[in-house]
Amino acid sequence: MYSVDIFDSPWPVPYDVAVKALALPVSRVSVQAGFPSPADDFMVERLDIMKLLVKHPQATYFWRVRGDSMVGANIHDGSILAIDRAIKPKHMHVVVAVVDGECTCKYLHQRAGRVKLQAANPTYPDIVPKDSQTIEVWGVARGCITLFAT
Repeated sequence: MYSVDIFDSPWPVPYDVAVKALALPVSRVSVQAGFPSPADDFMVERLDIMKLLVKHPQATYFWRVRGDSMVGANIHDGSILAIDRAIKPKHMHVVVAVVDGECTCKYLHQRAGRVKLQAANPTYPDIVPKDSQTIEVWGVARGCITLFAT
């Protein structure tokens, strides 16, 4: 099943964002996937994670993902999406959409006047609206938080 859950709250009441500064340290050097360079200067600056994820505070909501249809986009079961309703959805944006009253997270595919929703997992079929069916794009994913260890 394709689903996006909102922190275990009933649909359609997403969590509103109270934007507060959360300045965290971040190194100016990148992390090497090979051998680290001992000559790198490890200067630290501050990163505000909310400023990074939230462009439009009044239109941003955080949703928890349920399911594995977007694993190819590094969106996993339990990931948290920052959804911005003020961003105009475009081709290949990751979106939260409502299909027949159910929420889903997929790529928005728009070509030649046709719209479909594509999973990032080949085991899931595309969602192509039938004649009487509507797809409402609820918002665009601005970022994703995935915790590796708890």
